[in-house]
Amino acid sequence: MDELTPLSDATLSSLRADVAVPGYDRSKLTPGIVHIGLGNFHRAHQAWYLQRLMQQGKAMDWAIIGAGVRPGDAAQRARLEAQDFLTTLIELDPAGVSAEVCGSMIGYLPVERDNAALIARMADPAIRIVALTVTEGGYYLAASGGLDTGHADIMHDAQNPETPRTAFGAMVAALRLRRQAGIGPFTGQSCDNLQHNGAVLRQTVVGLARLSDPDLANWIDTHVSFPGAMVDCIVPATGPNELALARDFGISDQVPVTHENFRQWVIEDNFCAGRPPWEDAGATLSDRVGDYETMKLRILNGGHQIIAATGALLGIETIAGAMAHPLIRALLRKVVTEEIAPHVGDVPGYTPLEYLDLIDARFSNDRIDDTTRRVAFDGSSRQPGFLLASVRDGVLAGMSVGGLALVSAIWARYCAGTCEDGTAIAPNDPLWAELSSRALAAQDRPAAWLEMRHIYGDLADVPEFADTFSDELTMIYATGVEAAIREYLTDARA
Repeated sequence: MDELTPLSDATLSSLRADVAVPGYDRSKLTPGIVHIGLGNFHRAHQAWYLQRLMQQGKAMDWAIIGAGVRPGDAAQRARLEAQDFLTTLIELDPAGVSAEVCGSMIGYLPVERDNAALIARMADPAIRIVALTVTEGGYYLAASGGLDTGHADIMHDAQNPETPRTAFGAMVAALRLRRQAGIGPFTGQSCDNLQHNGAVLRQTVVGLARLSDPDLANWIDTHVSFPGAMVDCIVPATGPNELALARDFGISDQVPVTHENFRQWVIEDNFCAGRPPWEDAGATLSDRVGDYETMKLRILNGGHQIIAATGALLGIETIAGAMAHPLIRALLRKVVTEEIAPHVGDVPGYTPLEYLDLIDARFSNDRIDDTTRRVAFDGSSRQPGFLLASVRDGVLAGMSVGGLALVSAIWARYCAGTCEDGTAIAPNDPLWAELSSRALAAQDRPAAWLEMRHIYGDLADVPEFADTFSDELTMIYATGVEAAIREYLTDARA
């Protein structure tokens, strides 16, 4: 192999000709966005859209300053700082692999327990958008859907508003400083896979502010905008294979990102302090974000939950591998077609079943080394967030929810902690201890699983779902996952 080129501003001109590099002068960029949560998804999505604009000579005053609020984010900061905050993006198209270097991020704030540097930067009038990718479970939601005011982090920030622990507390502190200085607010922009993500972000920020400063909370609620958005791009975690792909292009990159050859970003045009011209980079500005996100969250994200734990239980490591299993693929298509799509409306360009065909092709892309374990992570947030609304819609409509009950039973079997061949499943959820305890209890009494009210709400009391779940879990333990799926696929009751 040829000698590798360490990624940096100084080496961009030395990279191979088949690697696309920024065509703009990064030294002339100025910041306009603070982004909290510099994981792979952000760098393959929002940062990429911004790079598209910069390649057109636009949005040069909207560069990204990264930030993190968890101790582990310091290591990510160090890795990115060592390469001038550049990222190699590797597109895994079934027709071929390509690479580009993304340069739209120009800094990463120190990770501090009191978030002082983050607060100061967000209080800078140059910052007009504060964006976040903190995962679906990162918004401190109570079982009721409201703010969990009893959470230790929220209680800390309410009692110590000048030295907050959370990203949301830091946003409140920065908005307090901007208000005191007579500076206008910034836009708060969620980039997470979360239904009504803008409204949820508003609820968290305003609700937290109200615990310590009701007047400030009213000001935030009145003046700060929180646009809703639907975000979509399959972005695997970075591991040895991804590092090797960067090396294949002659690049030494500590944090490369691989992604599929599809992106979508639908945004509500509600920005109180201006915005980049996202539409010129291919984003869709729409007042129908809710329709797009319903289709995506229920069919794509819900579809991921249908196949991930199922594949993992059968020893299948990747999503593409799960799709290659005829029973798993048939399970996905039947559940979506009969129990999810009927409750999803059309959007410009797609009917729900046309979207399912798109998802089928995307999930089957075997160049994407996306693991069933990654997709199954945090099921305690993802299962209720992406699947249970379809259960409730089906029950209200008097339609079958047998396939969705089977999927819940498969997840319960997964959380028992062993694959069907006896291989141990390492903890894979923030609530793993509770989930595994409940799953083991459910082997003898399936209702024990549905009694997790913070996940299932009142579905334990709905016979159409609860009774079928009990039957399916009993069958899984008696005959195995494949046999249970096979019976669902052929059972006229399903």
